[in-house]
Amino acid sequence: MAPSKVLAGARVVLPTGIVTDGRVVVEGTRIAGAAPGNEHAEIIDVRDHWLVPGFVDMHNHGGGGASFSGTADDILTAVRTHRLHGTTTLVASTVTDDMDVLVKQAGLLSELAEQGDIAGIHFEGPFISPCRKGAHSAALLRDPDPAEVRKLIDAGRGRASMVTLAAELPGGIDSVRLLAEHGVIAAIGHTDATYEQTVEAIDAGATVATHLFNAMPPLGHRTPGPVAALLEDERITVELIDDGTHLHPAALQLAFHHAGAGRVALITDAMDAAGIGDGRYMLGPLEVEVSEGVARLVEGGSIAGSTLTLDRAFQRAVTVDRLPVEDVVAAISANPARLLGVYDRVGSLEPGKDADLVLLDAGFGLKGVMRRGEWVVDPQLG
Repeated sequence: MAPSKVLAGARVVLPTGIVTDGRVVVEGTRIAGAAPGNEHAEIIDVRDHWLVPGFVDMHNHGGGGASFSGTADDILTAVRTHRLHGTTTLVASTVTDDMDVLVKQAGLLSELAEQGDIAGIHFEGPFISPCRKGAHSAALLRDPDPAEVRKLIDAGRGRASMVTLAAELPGGIDSVRLLAEHGVIAAIGHTDATYEQTVEAIDAGATVATHLFNAMPPLGHRTPGPVAALLEDERITVELIDDGTHLHPAALQLAFHHAGAGRVALITDAMDAAGIGDGRYMLGPLEVEVSEGVARLVEGGSIAGSTLTLDRAFQRAVTVDRLPVEDVVAAISANPARLLGVYDRVGSLEPGKDADLVLLDAGFGLKGVMRRGEWVVDPQLG
């Protein structure tokens, strides 16, 4: 039996609050109780650090120069890149493409989900509004015909986690109902819906707002649009991209204040350039220019995903946005884990769960990453 690892002395963020001078015991791939199971435990001194659950990203298109729309090697490259930044559970997001291409990609992604490399598949498009398409190819968009939506669900072989769609389009409400019936998250996004149409979609079973504020009509005092409907309904979890580009800090604060920490999921919406840097990249069939960390379409200049990693999102949320650490942990780990149906295994530091954890220094910079009991990023501490 391999010796237990005892991480001792950190501020540990638990579902019940922050424990100072806490300890987490890891035995094999799982978190154990407060005491090690054998006398040869490895004691790791993590004083002056924070210990938080591994991050869970439910909206991510790639990283490390690779895309989830690529080959198996590309997918694993992107997964490894984000693990180095603390994301121990990740849903692979596709972008709008020809249906045959998406069906084929869903088959590949489902195989990697079955192996445990990714937590599921998120289809962002092609069932989105041409008025709010963002970095999606207009020529490949289509209405959300329930039969077409079902085709993607089936192609995912039980690994389809979420579909983003514009529910105001023909077939949209029926597609939301179909997704809910099959246990797939219906996410409202890239939408030009009115307030009333968004309410109808929520009543039909939608439970997530895809990157709230982005790719949807702005909040208006006479035409509140989807933002008001999504923020006010307790059934909706709102995705937020906290990279300093997608959202003004006041908008992020508004969402946290109104929805509450229990209804926010911090995401990356990352594309290939995450973890790499500036340059030219492809997002599906569209060319993207990344300059000073901001990704925009070469043609038209729309923001094209992000270069964000969740360790940077965590640090910014605490040090720039001044959000409570417990709220950030909920938004970056527990809430998405619950939505994805994996909270019994990940999303919090509790006995019996996978030993997925992130070690942060006093300034909330990433110091170490453990996944299933093994260091992905070794903090090199005694």
